[in-house]
Amino acid sequence: MAKKSHKTVLWARRVRRVRKSVRGTTQQPRLSVFRSLNHIYAQIIDDTSGHTLAAVSSLALDIPGGTVGAAKEVGKALGQKAKENGIERVCFDRRGWLYHGRVKALADGAREAGLKF
Repeated sequence: MAKKSHKTVLWARRVRRVRKSVRGTTQQPRLSVFRSLNHIYAQIIDDTSGHTLAAVSSLALDIPGGTVGAAKEVGKALGQKAKENGIERVCFDRRGWLYHGRVKALADGAREAGLKF
């Protein structure tokens, strides 16, 4: 059986630490971010019902997602989709990633589209 790397264990610990304080409600759902090497994914989740209310990714938008510019476009698209669904405020779940680079660009794009954190 393969052993988990120390880096993976530390990342999982950061995810748990962030999720302790970030909970999505019906009035203020959670904006969750996942970034891979090639793409970035974001979704708005209502934790009380367990449903995804809106989701956008660089893969779905058909843009190369490994860049800060692509992350900003994903944030703008998610903000527009949230506005269509009547969502004004969200709480930001960075999922253990540091708040800089692509994660920060996605948050800035969502703010430009009108979402409030």
